[in-house]
Amino acid sequence: MAFRPIWAWAKRERQLFGRIGFQLFAFATWIPVIAMLDHHVGQLACIHGPSMYPFLNAEKDQTTRRDVVVNYKFNAQYGLRRGMIVTFWSPFDPEIMAVKRIVGLEGDIVKTRSPYPASIARVPVGHVWVEGDGGERFSMDSNNYGPISTSLIVGKITHVLWPLHRFGRVRWWEFAGNDGT
Repeated sequence: MAFRPIWAWAKRERQLFGRIGFQLFAFATWIPVIAMLDHHVGQLACIHGPSMYPFLNAEKDQTTRRDVVVNYKFNAQYGLRRGMIVTFWSPFDPEIMAVKRIVGLEGDIVKTRSPYPASIARVPVGHVWVEGDGGERFSMDSNNYGPISTSLIVGKITHVLWPLHRFGRVRWWEFAGNDGT
């Protein structure tokens, strides 16, 4: 067995690897915990692109700095409300994660924008209608690919961390298009 000689060598060289080895081992034991938290609970995300302008990347024309936000992933598909900003896998390219605002929930009738083929659309059960704050010119949203399934939703944007002058909780309930229902 190949492991026995390596383990015996490591035991002999314990003095050399004692303190540093213990610290590396202690660090390595936290890697699965951090990966689990990142995948299932939340993560810090950098937002780039103009689709959520002016709410996110408000200084898009003045700087190359990106907004840093908290993407809360735990039970992301539940408790969705109009005005919430969500992250989801793009229906056109599943390797791209998009950030948009929920405009319509299941059963809602929403007024669409170009290039959607109809002037109004009903959001089917298990789906939401998402749009970017940047308008039709800057945003690839439900007006391009229709209502998205709630199973594509990965997280909810809860806080803005950077830039510091905008630091704080995302007040999605103050969204102008939210009718309070």
